[in-house]
Amino acid sequence: MVKLIHTLADHSDDVNCCAFSFSLLATCSLDKTIRLYSLSDFTELPHSPLKFHTYAVHCCCFSPSGHILASCSTDGTTVLWNTENGQTLAVMEQPSGSPVRVCQFSPDSTCLASGAADGTVVLWNAQSYKLYRSVDKSVIVYDTNTENILHTLTQHTRYVTACAFAPHTLLLATGSMDKTVNIWQFDLETLCQARSSEGHLKQFTEDWSEEDVSTWLCAQGLKDLVGIFKMNNIDGKELLNLTKESLADDLKIVLTCWTHWGLICSGPSDVLLLSSTQMSTTESLGLRSKVLRKIEELRTRVKFLSSEIPDEFICPITRELMKDPVIASDGYSYEKEAMENWIRTKKRTSPMTNLVLPSVVLTPNRTLKMAINRWLETHQK
Repeated sequence: MVKLIHTLADHSDDVNCCAFSFSLLATCSLDKTIRLYSLSDFTELPHSPLKFHTYAVHCCCFSPSGHILASCSTDGTTVLWNTENGQTLAVMEQPSGSPVRVCQFSPDSTCLASGAADGTVVLWNAQSYKLYRSVDKSVIVYDTNTENILHTLTQHTRYVTACAFAPHTLLLATGSMDKTVNIWQFDLETLCQARSSEGHLKQFTEDWSEEDVSTWLCAQGLKDLVGIFKMNNIDGKELLNLTKESLADDLKIVLTCWTHWGLICSGPSDVLLLSSTQMSTTESLGLRSKVLRKIEELRTRVKFLSSEIPDEFICPITRELMKDPVIASDGYSYEKEAMENWIRTKKRTSPMTNLVLPSVVLTPNRTLKMAINRWLETHQK
């Protein structure tokens, strides 16, 4: 049974969009306003309605945390609001000046996409409020760990409106206003090389995602197992717990190799079939031994890293042991690459104090680096 529990009748024109956060409801309208209501009793907040737009408001959405609300309008702007007090945080103008029809935050709140009536989509930095880029007729594939561009796909002749990755295969589908859907297949080895193999894996294996495990497998020359590991949702913790029995019984690695060789080697001769059995057994045992050996190397590494690392050796951003520590103008030390990325993608604020950094100059902390190296030498013995 469904029952009506409340009706809101505060807008003076058509309502275009409704959006929920954990505690609020937002509505926007042709009347140029956005209204905020408490979910506890559906009363309108004291700072509602929110007024800035000079034409109809087409869409509104909350950031995942619920602290920021975005709205977009025929006036060609996307506005960010503080939901706690209704203050305007930023006004971002669509480069083309076209009416903005839709806006949406990324899951981590760092980016905001706004789509306009002329078919353009703009990606904004939701923290610095600056333009990342305007989207054209191409599809760009990024490495989410490094923000590096892996591929630029340009076959569509009009604006790209949709894209989706297949869950367990390296396929990408892209749809366009050119009335076509393109299916792309990625080469696993090339993709792993583009991600610099193990260079960007998290230092602590327990924190590895399924994608990190796939990258590690490629780096170890085990790319043929990526599909099996993905289908079984093997992340860092699962990887460290794999045993000879689980590799054979749960992941079916032995069966996979048996079938592979059976298909290749089977023939009319009994001798040939016997030979295929011997080859499959040898091959599968060798593969299983290699996987177990590589996992044991990881366990040894984890045991070493689990030694009590002094807090001053840990980067405040990555929470990992620093390799190239630098001192920022806030007086704290950070991993150089992590701090450079922070300054490039965030506001010029301190990761530790959230205050504006007096300078973005980073000074090598040679004393700390020497201390870390001495600690490593001691714990590697």
